[in-house]
Amino acid sequence: MGGVYMKRIAQVVVLGGLYLCSLASLGPIASAAQQTATPTRTPDVIYVPTPPEVVKAMLDTAGVTAKDLVYDLGCGDGRIVIEAAKSYGARGVGIDIDPERIKEATANAAKAGVADRVKFMQADLFETDLRPATVVTLYLLESLNLKLQPKLVNELKPGTRIVSHAFSMGPWTPDQELTVEGRRVYLWKIPPKTAGGTGTGGVQR
Repeated sequence: MGGVYMKRIAQVVVLGGLYLCSLASLGPIASAAQQTATPTRTPDVIYVPTPPEVVKAMLDTAGVTAKDLVYDLGCGDGRIVIEAAKSYGARGVGIDIDPERIKEATANAAKAGVADRVKFMQADLFETDLRPATVVTLYLLESLNLKLQPKLVNELKPGTRIVSHAFSMGPWTPDQELTVEGRRVYLWKIPPKTAGGTGTGGVQR
């Protein structure tokens, strides 16, 4: 994973908190944030596309089906949620800070014929309601995964799957880990609520 990690680190802009995008109303997920906002901070990472074979592996590892609502945090050109809708029949929510990426993703969804199943919007990641998601996909950094982890653990329903390309979540042991074309893919499942942080690397629900 060293090469992927260093490539990702080299493209990081460390300027503070992480801003990404939230989605407009999409069927039963109307509780998600619906306002488009102008970013007030620079994102912590620069978009690097996930290769198609890794996208497929992430969705396969999460066991995505037509019943799922996939949230991609840092969606870039929208390829993960578009693939989830096109090949798996799922619905998708793309979240990204860059308005150009949002325009690109929206256009790509239309070209793929899945614009009725996916939405893309801007918002603050840490203020975005993630509760509707049944699958969450990530390609951030381990430090950002760790910062995001308490929100994931506390907002997502038990059984929700989280898949990360290349980066782990520190002490939270993944339920599955694999290598695809030299790239690591990690899967976690949100455990039932407990009195402590059992199964979540110490983060309490």
